[in-house]
Amino acid sequence: MLSFFKQLDWKLNSAVLFLIGAGFLSLASTAPDLVFKQVIALALGLFFAFLFVKFDWRSYVNYRGAIFGLYGLVILFLLLTYFFAPTIRGVKGWLVIGDFRFQVSELAKLVLIIVYAWFFGRKHIGMARLSNLATSFFYFIIPAGLISLQPDFGSILILFCLWLGFLLVSGIPWRYLIIGLVIFSLLGMVLWQSFLENYQKERILGFLFSDRDPLGVNYNVIQSKIAIGSAGFFGKGFGQGTQSQLGFLPEAQTDFIFAAFIEEWGLFSGFLLVVIFALLILRIVKIGLNAENNFSRFICMGTVILFIAQFIFNVGSNLGLTPVVGVTFPFLSYGGSSLLTNLILIGIIQSIFVRRL
Repeated sequence: MLSFFKQLDWKLNSAVLFLIGAGFLSLASTAPDLVFKQVIALALGLFFAFLFVKFDWRSYVNYRGAIFGLYGLVILFLLLTYFFAPTIRGVKGWLVIGDFRFQVSELAKLVLIIVYAWFFGRKHIGMARLSNLATSFFYFIIPAGLISLQPDFGSILILFCLWLGFLLVSGIPWRYLIIGLVIFSLLGMVLWQSFLENYQKERILGFLFSDRDPLGVNYNVIQSKIAIGSAGFFGKGFGQGTQSQLGFLPEAQTDFIFAAFIEEWGLFSGFLLVVIFALLILRIVKIGLNAENNFSRFICMGTVILFIAQFIFNVGSNLGLTPVVGVTFPFLSYGGSSLLTNLILIGIIQSIFVRRL
């Protein structure tokens, strides 16, 4: 067992554990009643990460049935959420069995990375072909369409970032991306007119016009800015954040945990979080570049795309730079489903690192 742990990339592990520890520190301050649930998610995540490190899945890389079995399974789960999931905070996105609750859209992100790693690993040279572009879009649009029924447009946005990111990594010509952006702009107009709820439109308008409805749609972002701006260099201390402790900052454990953490631990600690996250990303990139096959490389690149997209939308919404779309900060935010799937991805990457030779 000792020799097994010595094989792991502890630079990667250290970054992950630091972010998880910071998340627990903030959670213990702002919502101590949720700590136990997050501990359970952490234990499950570490268990599955360990299994994925020990499991040599290389022989299954070329097995189409295994890849699309996973894809079909996540589609089935998304269909089940439509019929059986309870409505939680306006979204039917969680399958509930007893006390266990799992957000299926998090699993969809994980599975889409695996499917795209398999697909782009074989087709990246010929991605400029219309048939390959259409197929890659098809893999995105089915889960995205089912998630839109929940509705959870934050997850759809992350799935779209995965598709676009894989296209960029594969070296698709820019003219195709420009054409694609024009098409999606037109689709966005249709989405605005026919599918977006009023509160979702208000969030986008609030982002575009920061002085719009300061006691309504822009309230959360304003409180987040106050929390960050009042923190000082070293913060107010554990349990001393006025915005987070007195309830002025909603969703201080999830959407706005970055602001809640900085308020209590200061701008220096917030800067340290960003640096550690950047080191995490760079470490995954390095493991991917040294991987032995395209599938492993694209798994690493897909994970990087996922984490960066979530980071940008989470931190950006805390600073008023992006709309509030309900996306977590990887490993920092409260959320058992997110932590579990992210740790599984780390387990897969550690498996790639261990078997790189």
